[in-house]
Amino acid sequence: MSPAPASAEAAVEDFARWLSAEAEGLDTGAASGFALLPRLAAAGLPGAGVPRALGGAGGDVIDGVAAIAETAEMSLAAAFALWGHRSYIEYLLQSPDRVLEERHLKALLAGEVAGATGLSNAMKNLAGLEPLQISARSEGEALVVDGVMPWVTNLRPEGFLVAAAADCPEGGPSRILSFSSGDLGLERSADLDLMALRATNTAAVKLTNLRIGRDRVIADNAAAWLPRVRPAFAGLQCGMSIGLARKALAEASAAAGGSGRGVLGEPIAEARRRLDRAQTRLFAGLRARDFEADAGPLFELRIELAEIVAEAAGLELQALGGRAYLAGPGRDFARRWREAAFIPVVTPSLVQLKAALLKRKQAA
Repeated sequence: MSPAPASAEAAVEDFARWLSAEAEGLDTGAASGFALLPRLAAAGLPGAGVPRALGGAGGDVIDGVAAIAETAEMSLAAAFALWGHRSYIEYLLQSPDRVLEERHLKALLAGEVAGATGLSNAMKNLAGLEPLQISARSEGEALVVDGVMPWVTNLRPEGFLVAAAADCPEGGPSRILSFSSGDLGLERSADLDLMALRATNTAAVKLTNLRIGRDRVIADNAAAWLPRVRPAFAGLQCGMSIGLARKALAEASAAAGGSGRGVLGEPIAEARRRLDRAQTRLFAGLRARDFEADAGPLFELRIELAEIVAEAAGLELQALGGRAYLAGPGRDFARRWREAAFIPVVTPSLVQLKAALLKRKQAA
C-alpha cells in the first residue's frame, strides 16, 4: 500500500490491534460483524487504489490487492468482507456511467453503506460454466427484475448495495445492474450457516418483480464490460490467498525454528519463493492489463495461490505438531485451517476454474 500520513498510520495500527483481538469471533460468529465495515473504513482500506480526486488513497488496483492481503494476514473474514466491498467500488470506478459513482462512492469509502459483489454468477457465465440466474425485462423507462443470488457477502442489514448481471429476455446483451437493500422486491435471507467466516454478513438474495430505473445500470453490455473488470475481481480475490499463505508460512517458520523441526526450513522457504513469484506475476499482469485479453494465466495464478495456501497451512500444522491440536495453543492455527478450506471453494471455485481452462484448451 502507499505510504500513509502519521494519522492514517495510527488508524491502521488501531485497526490491526482491534482485528487481532476480534479475528476468532469474526470467524466463529461470537463477535458481531456490525463494527467490521466502519473499522475497515476508518483505517482507509476501502480507498486503497481509489483515485485521490475521488476521495481514495490513490494508487491502483494493486494497492487494493495489497490492502486485502494485509487484512487476510490477521483475519480472512475481514478480508472477505473487504474484497466484496472493494469489488463493488471497482465496478463503479469502471462503469461507463458516472451516476452511481457520484451517488454512492463517498458513503462506500466512509463505510456508511456496504458494497457487495453478486457477479460470481456473471463471471462463471462469461467462462461458459452456467447460465445467468437473473433476468431484467423492460417496461417503459423501468427495468423489472427477477432472480436469485444464492451466495453474497457483505450484505450488512444496516444497508447495502449489490451488483449483479441480468439477462435480457427481449434479446440483446445482458446488463450489469445495481440493487439496494431498500428496493421493494429485494429479499435478503438470514445469514448462511457457514462453518467459518460467520460474521461476514453472507446471505442469499431473491429479487421478485423488482422495478429500478435505468440509472441503476452499471454497464449496458455485460459481455463486453466483464472481461475488463474481471482482472480486478479475481486479482482482489487473490489478495485473500496471498495474505493467508504469508501468515501461515510466517507462523510455520517461527514454530519450526524453535522446535527441532529444522527439516521444514527448506520446504517453508520454497513455499515462500513460490508465493513471491506468483504475486510478482499477478501484479505484473494487472499493471500491463494482460489478463483482459487472456484470462487463462489469471485463472492459473488463482489456482496456484490456492495450492500454496493449502501447502502453507500444512507446513504450519507440521511445525506446530501436537500443539496445533490443543484448543488453546492451536486456536489461531485452527482458524487459519478453516480459512484455508474456504479458498478453494470461493466462487469461482478451483474446480470451476479448472473446468474453464480445460474448455479453453479443448476449444484451442
